[in-house]
Amino acid sequence: MVLALVMVTMYSSLSGTDTSTMAYSDVIEYFENNQVTAFDLDLNTGVIEMSLKEGDKPLPENAQQQTEATGLLQELSGNEDYGPKNGGTVVATYKLPYIDYFLSTLRDEGLIEQYNEANPDAPMVYDMSPVKPSIPWMELLLYVIMIGGVAFLFISMYRSGAGGSGIMNVGRAKVKDQQESQRKATFADVAGAEEEKAELQEVVEFLKAPERFNSLGARIPHGVLLVGPPGTGKTLLARACAGEAGVPFYAISGSDFVEMYVGVGASRVRDLFEKAKKTMPSIIFIDEIDAVGRQRGTGLGGGHDEREQTLNQLLVEMDGFDANDGVIVMAATNRADILDKALLRPGRFDRQVYVGLPDVKGREEILRVHTKNKPLGPDVNLKTIAQSTAGFSGADLENLVNEAALLAARKGKKAITEPEIEEASIKVVAGPEKKSRVVTDKEKRLTAYHEAGHAITGYYCPTHDPVHQISIIPRGAAGGYTMYLPDKEPSYVTRTAMSEDIVCLLGGRVAEQLVLEDISTGASNDLERATDLARAMVTRYGFSERLGPVVYGNDPGQTFLGRDLAQGKGYSETIASEIDNEIRDIMDESYESARRILSDHMDKLHAVAKVLMEKEKISGDDFRALMEDRPTADADDEEMPAQAPEAPAQDSTAQQPPVQE
Repeated sequence: MVLALVMVTMYSSLSGTDTSTMAYSDVIEYFENNQVTAFDLDLNTGVIEMSLKEGDKPLPENAQQQTEATGLLQELSGNEDYGPKNGGTVVATYKLPYIDYFLSTLRDEGLIEQYNEANPDAPMVYDMSPVKPSIPWMELLLYVIMIGGVAFLFISMYRSGAGGSGIMNVGRAKVKDQQESQRKATFADVAGAEEEKAELQEVVEFLKAPERFNSLGARIPHGVLLVGPPGTGKTLLARACAGEAGVPFYAISGSDFVEMYVGVGASRVRDLFEKAKKTMPSIIFIDEIDAVGRQRGTGLGGGHDEREQTLNQLLVEMDGFDANDGVIVMAATNRADILDKALLRPGRFDRQVYVGLPDVKGREEILRVHTKNKPLGPDVNLKTIAQSTAGFSGADLENLVNEAALLAARKGKKAITEPEIEEASIKVVAGPEKKSRVVTDKEKRLTAYHEAGHAITGYYCPTHDPVHQISIIPRGAAGGYTMYLPDKEPSYVTRTAMSEDIVCLLGGRVAEQLVLEDISTGASNDLERATDLARAMVTRYGFSERLGPVVYGNDPGQTFLGRDLAQGKGYSETIASEIDNEIRDIMDESYESARRILSDHMDKLHAVAKVLMEKEKISGDDFRALMEDRPTADADDEEMPAQAPEAPAQDSTAQQPPVQE
């Protein structure tokens, strides 16, 4: 529409008539002085075009020469009395504000008749007939575009679209009904969360038969908050509750409440609860509720007023119905620590269900769900895969199985086999292999000794996880990797285990220094992770005997939540110096332990590095055979690449994710 307006303006400016700026009395004076030889008057627009000759009154400076005129004036150009050779006849254009007054003046004073009597050989030619309005096709098209644009804008603003689109429906909640989208789920689709399903089972039973609870005076929770790391299946659990109970499921994201218009969020909250109450019993599910439920009055620079008003309306609505009305509010977040306290109090979200990372049994069940419709080879053991994927969430396992299926399809196989599963699990953690890089023998030797140092120090640490695979083929940003396979999943981590992790991380740097008598930047990531572990041991876990069981400092992320904004780090400069010294002592002690282990087993270090330079990959069984002086299996030699990859500047040792506390 804007483009059409611009086109109309340009067309009007180009096709319009340039009018003279002379006064009205000047036009009459030209007639009185017999200087007008011809004129054309448009009775519709009031524009008069006159052919003037020189006389008593000077000709207008901005008038056009007669030779540039067209139409009727071209007929006069050949007349010797009025031609250019006779004194410069010109054409002047002027818009008359009062046409009737002009016509009456010509008629009453007889100016045209007087001129014709004085010039019988060349009478004045004039035309005062009204011109019929004409609309060129271009202007008609532009008018149609303008009218159509205005109509389209009007319809778009006021129509009732799906999901509350349109300006008149901006205050309506953009909910997704599971029954309408046919995306039903049940508890059979949820694996590895038996305790979580048991917590939600009574919600399902209440939605199915509320009279059983009402007869005993039991109060079903107003709301259920699902808390846990990303990818653990919180949304799937909420959908499964609605699917098991067979009730409407209204899903909405927390970010859908807040818009640029003031009051829209609160209006959408009211509309959401009104829809749910009309179809009771039902479930309202708010995904990522931390987008709207953050603590009020926090954040750098003040809070978001519109977001806080939306939260206030949500608090009011959750208090506006009884516990057994038949509307259950479920929400999911992975940042329950930043939610407003009023949102978590009894009467609103009464129950919190923690959906954590699955254990080995849960991972095996999740793998069975995701491989249900995928052909698996006879060598695939889901239990072994579950054991090797400690720390994986349900979404990670789904991605792993999908990557394995893609690899099998790329190789033209009819089923997913163990090599594809193995490759996919490492690809998810460390990235794809980069076999195309060519490196020098010196770089290849450095990477081999670096990774061998990681593996051997881990082998001689009593409680450390056993080695699963060693590779000097680059993956992602890592020049090589050493992967460990945990034989158990502890619920907590001891000081000994953390100390051994630091020793193992420093093993690569120590091996470089002992064998190559030089160090490289490949250990940068190892040093960063080891320093973070040492700092956590001192400041978070109270593992330092010198500083005692005291937690020093707060979570750095709390500053961005508006907490402790004006406070310091929580300890004095003296304590800060002691913390630095203690961290340095832990690192020095671990470095010395790694140096002692590798110095005492230098022959093993050379043996493992030699095999790595030859094969580029060593399995966990082959590594243990080398450490125990047993013959290694050569079954996988044919699959080893013949060309050495380049070792980038940064190394990453693949380990199991930290235990969630």
